[in-house]
Formats: sequence, C-alpha cells, structure tokens
Amino acid sequence: MPAAVANIRNSVKRKRHGADSEPLVKTKTRKTEKDVPQRENTEEEILLLEGEITQSRKHYNKITILQDYCQTHQTQSKTSIIAAVALCRVFCRLMANGSMSQPREMPDNERMIAQWLRAQYQSYKDILLEMLMDTNPGSQSTALTLLMRLQKEFADNLDEPSHDHRRHEGGLRRVVVGIINSDSMELVREEFVRKYVQVYDDVRYFTFACLNDVFDEEGEKCVNRLDAIISLLALLEPDTADKQSMDSFYHKKVNTRVRNANSHKKLAQELWMNILRGTLSRSQRKTILSMMTTHIVPWFTRMELLMDFLTDSFNAGGSLSLTALSGLFHLMQAKNLDYPQFYTKLYSLLSPEILHSKHRSRFFRLLDTFLSSTHLPVVLVASFIKRLARLTLGAPPSGIVVAIPWIYNLLKNHPSCTSMIHRRPEYSEFIEGEGMDDPFDMVEPDPMETRAFDSSLWEIHTLQSHYHPNVATIAKIISEQFTKQAYDLEDFLHHSYSSMLNAELAKEVKKPPVVEYEIPKKIFFSDPDAAKGDSLLVRLWEFS
Repeated sequence: MPAAVANIRNSVKRKRHGADSEPLVKTKTRKTEKDVPQRENTEEEILLLEGEITQSRKHYNKITILQDYCQTHQTQSKTSIIAAVALCRVFCRLMANGSMSQPREMPDNERMIAQWLRAQYQSYKDILLEMLMDTNPGSQSTALTLLMRLQKEFADNLDEPSHDHRRHEGGLRRVVVGIINSDSMELVREEFVRKYVQVYDDVRYFTFACLNDVFDEEGEKCVNRLDAIISLLALLEPDTADKQSMDSFYHKKVNTRVRNANSHKKLAQELWMNILRGTLSRSQRKTILSMMTTHIVPWFTRMELLMDFLTDSFNAGGSLSLTALSGLFHLMQAKNLDYPQFYTKLYSLLSPEILHSKHRSRFFRLLDTFLSSTHLPVVLVASFIKRLARLTLGAPPSGIVVAIPWIYNLLKNHPSCTSMIHRRPEYSEFIEGEGMDDPFDMVEPDPMETRAFDSSLWEIHTLQSHYHPNVATIAKIISEQFTKQAYDLEDFLHHSYSSMLNAELAKEVKKPPVVEYEIPKKIFFSDPDAAKGDSLLVRLWEFS
C-alpha cells in the first residue's frame, strides 16, 4: 500500500456527532488501527464512514473498518448487511469514476492506490462469498444481490473489451460455484435463476460455461455437486431453449458468441452430456428422466447423444424403464429419431407385476399414448391385447377393471383384431371336451412372432364368471356390440381394493340378503335346544 495512503489511517481523527454521544470526560484520545468504533447508533457510523470515503481519497483506509463490520455477519447480521451494502455503493462509485482503473500511462503512486483498492475489493468479495454460505436466508439473498451488482459494475467499467467470454465469466464463476457447493441453498439458487439466469441471456451463457469448466477441472469429484447442478437447471423455464433472439444482457459488453442462440445450445448440450456421463444415483436418474422432454431435449441439436443414457435407464428396470421409454417415444415422435426396438422393449414391460404395481396408472396412460397410432401392424397390436388379457387372469380386480376398457379401446381403433373375440376353431365340440393348445406364445420376446393374432380372447370370456361382480360386469362389454366410441381410462385408473370395497358398502341394500333361515343361538359351542342338533363346526372342532 502506498505510503501516502498508509499514513491517512493513523492521522485521521473521527469526531462524535450528536448530543447523546458526547463523552463524559472531555479529553482527547488517539485511536489505533485495531480499534473498531463503538457507538450507540452503528448505522449512523457506517453511513458516516461511507460518506467520508466517497468524499476524499484520504479516507480510503476506512474501507477496512467497513470490512470489519461486514465480518460480523455470524453474530450481528443486521450490522453486517448494512456495512456490506455501504461498501457495495463505495466500490461501485470508485469503479464508475475510474479510481480503480489502471491505464498504461499512469503515475506509479496512482497505480499503487488503484492496486490497493483492487486488493480491498477482492477481500470484500471474499466476505460476501462467506455471507453467501451463511445459514441466514437474509444474508444469502443480500450477498447474492451485491455480488451480482459488483460483477456488473466491474465488467462495464473496468473490464477491457474482449472476444474471450471468460473475462466476464471469471467474476461470475465464484458466485456459480458458491451456490452449487451445498444442497441446502435451494432458495439462493431459485433467486439466482429467477432474477438473473432466466432474465439475462449473457448470464445464462456464462453460467453454462462456468458449470462446464467445473466438470472439466474436477472430473469425478463433481459427483457431490450433481444434485445442486440438476436442481439449478431444473429451475429454468421449459421454453428457454426455444428462444431465438438473444437481446437481453446484464453486461454492456458482450461478444458475438453470446448473441448467437446456437452457441447457447452448444454449451447447454455439453453441460447435460457432462451430467449424463457421470455416476448417477437412481433418484438422480429419475429426476433427469422426468424433465427429459421439457428441460433437456430442447437444448440438444444431436438427439442421438441421448440414446445411450435412455437405454441404460431402461435396463435399470422398475419405473425408470417406463420413464425412459417415454423419453424415447418423444424423440421418435417429435424429432423423427429411429429406434426399431422401441415396441419390443415396451412389450417386455408387460409382466405379471405391472398390474400390481403402484405405477400401474402411469403405465396405462403411457401405453395408451404409445399404441394410439392406427398405422401400427395388426400383429403387433394383437400381441399387446393378448398378453394383457392373459395377465388379467392373475391380476387383482382393481387392475382388471383398467385392462378391459383399454383392450376395448384398442379393439375399437384396430377393427382387424376383433376377429380374436369370436374365433371358434374347427372341431369345436371335440375341443370343448378335450381342450386345445393356445397358439399364442407367452414367452416369445418379439411381439411380431407371438402368433397372438391366431389365438382368441378366451381369457376375457373367463373373466365374465369372476367372483367380483364389477369385474364380471365390465368383462361382458367385449361380448356385446361395440356401440361406445371409447372408454375414458381416467374413470378406471384410480380403482383399488379400498375404493371398490367402499363402493360396495355405499350401495343401498334394497333387500337384505338371506344368510340363514334360522339364526343359531350358539356357533362355537353345543346348543341342547337346537332342533337339528349341533352345527357342523361344533361337531368337527372342540372349543374350550
């Protein structure tokens, strides 16, 4: 630090203002550098120091006093926030009036002062980054706002024009790294995205670049930050990637790359590929798959890059398989991606467990979407109908009442498959007595080779004799004329044992059922007065 500036701190005497703050003993005392001003009104002290610093260069040393106030954020949150805001205004004025600039033709003593101010500026940013990590939401929000304000002033006033985006990115990177260091900073990440990343195109561009650099430098160590990075990207609105005109900038100086929409997509695609190549947990895969079609696919210019991740997710099994197929179907339908094995993988999900699964409702919604096209091969559709009909034989009533309307809708969309309903093979009298082998191959993995179209839907006919009256009634719709256009699956998807039992209990009993013509007086013990003797239960078992 220059000698002229160093002597200022030791030579300045601060006067007390106001009647309430007059000393009891009117003696002059000299304060040292280590003494922090203690006044009843700390806010007035901070504002006084701010005013003195901005009025004259001889008070620059008092910046360190304001920094001391900022460092009390863990014990005196209000005081530290007031001091931090005051220092932000001080440095913004210094950057705006050129006090921190270092032009080439600059006297040595002026250069030393500018270097000292820049050093204090960096120290102040370090304090703000500590406040950003604080557990107090108020301190976190204030620190984020001040850091972004300083970033803007520094880039607009001191940063030299350059085509290298990393000059702007350098100041922003510490902020981005700070808010992804912990999973407990959801509020700060939400504010950062809502106020800056979502609104300003250049901030979003630099944020993508910063996160890519984090992956390049840390590699596998970045796995601990994946949850925070994914949650940050998930906060972006789905239509952000569709923006073609980049005209909203936080900084005054931006290069041509920042103004190019393709550059944004390229960085975002690289960032998502860094995430997808990482070691992801099952919950992280589930989160990514749920936002695949809305937040990830729009950023990609090469859709085939997503194939490996979606295939690996399908092989993971469970609900991930279904969600992965949903992403693949979107790529096939919206992006014209060719994936020949799609329906083979979908057919493999029709297992006995699916009608018992808690994901049954979601499965039928997606299955209805996947098979909605009327241009699918008849043999393929017949395999899905037949396999699901076979699975209903061992399914709970709540699963059967969903499967039968779905089969009805599929038969309505593909009339060629209705021949499976009334097919009666030759030698029917012999078959009724001796039986026959069903040509349908249940274990064949390829839906085009199951011979389902040569079979019949005898399983639905069997369900017409189901023990549950609701199942038996709804199974009869297959044997009647197809007058109804289609059933709304949403009316059946939420049935369960509980809902079906409650529906039965809520029915009004028109005629009490006859349980026994003579009500016994005793059930588990001998009744000597019984006209027909003891019951069979008493005769077979002895209860004591």
